Amino acid sequence: MTIEVRDLDVALDGRPVLAGVSLTVPAGSWTAVIGPNGAGKSTLLRAVLGLLPCRGGITVGGVDPRALKPRHRARLVAYAPQAPNLPAGMTVFDYTLLGRSPYIPHLGRESARDRAVVAEVLERLDLAGLADRELDHLSGGERQRVVLARALAQQTSALLLDEPTTALDIGHQQQVMELIDRLRRDDGLTVVTTIHDLTLAGQYADDLVLVSGGRVAAAGPPRRVLTRETVAEHFDARVHVTSGPGGRPILSLERP
Repeated sequence: MTIEVRDLDVALDGRPVLAGVSLTVPAGSWTAVIGPNGAGKSTLLRAVLGLLPCRGGITVGGVDPRALKPRHRARLVAYAPQAPNLPAGMTVFDYTLLGRSPYIPHLGRESARDRAVVAEVLERLDLAGLADRELDHLSGGERQRVVLARALAQQTSALLLDEPTTALDIGHQQQVMELIDRLRRDDGLTVVTTIHDLTLAGQYADDLVLVSGGRVAAAGPPRRVLTRETVAEHFDARVHVTSGPGGRPILSLERP
């Protein structure tokens, strides 16, 4: 499903964070939101989810998530925050089962179908063997996959991920990005991620949206957005930009 944002304004504690932000994420595509620290990337995701007061137009599959009750909103779009709460002592299976909460009646229990959905998601993410393991006994890469599993258990067509590769080494970063890409292609998901690593963003996303100073400074295919001049202006960094497979940009730091 297509995600549309038009002229979005967000202020937190009276301080403007986003101003006039517009973007379109076509159904089944992957858009990465990039930008310097404090640019408003995470705020943008939370606004799209209807979690923050804002002005402007937001639709997910033609529906404004702000008009929905939380349970119905969670059936429309799934979200994996940058720093999720992973309760100590909870098992991988039970944490993933939290993704079925929008479908479980109030004061009710999960159904056999709910448990079957969780089992299928864990199998797809190669987590079935860890179903009974407690969350605090997982590696960083395993935790990231479990957070993704909970989001996938919601069975939505739109997936918003805030910095899904945070605190991972380069190997686990690649594994998580490959997993997201495979799930997107297999299930036709519409994916929006925030991400700090510009090369990773350029290698995997269909389109990039550069947010700087609370506004969209550039948007489009990675090779158009990740230029030497743009990175210097908005990230205060000197880089070489070379062309990798498929013409996708690869960035390397330029020494003084």
